[in-house]
Amino acid sequence: MDIIFLQEYKLDLIIGIYAWERHLPQTVQLDIEIGLPANQASSTDRLEDTIDYGQVVRSIEASVPLKHFDLLEALAEHIAQLIRTDFKAPWVRISITKLGMLSNIKRVGLTIERGQRI
Repeated sequence: MDIIFLQEYKLDLIIGIYAWERHLPQTVQLDIEIGLPANQASSTDRLEDTIDYGQVVRSIEASVPLKHFDLLEALAEHIAQLIRTDFKAPWVRISITKLGMLSNIKRVGLTIERGQRI
């Protein structure tokens, strides 16, 4: 399986369960791996035969502000389903990190995987 990845993609949004988190946007870091539905692009060299990662970013940035997320899990699930549905990806791994969330922890976050690697 060929995999496209986006690393250290930063996104500012309101997210969290605590009242103090609901006042200002926080920066989250996304690391996304997207399994391609076919490996044709390596031989055809055509954008139509792969997933356009620029379009993935635009779709995430268009959809995330329209929803309210309390938990990173819900945000990760939203992004995973968007990629699997809109871009027909058979597999995706999403890691989301809150940066500087706690004074003695550099990062806190989670990783989810959806679909099957083919």
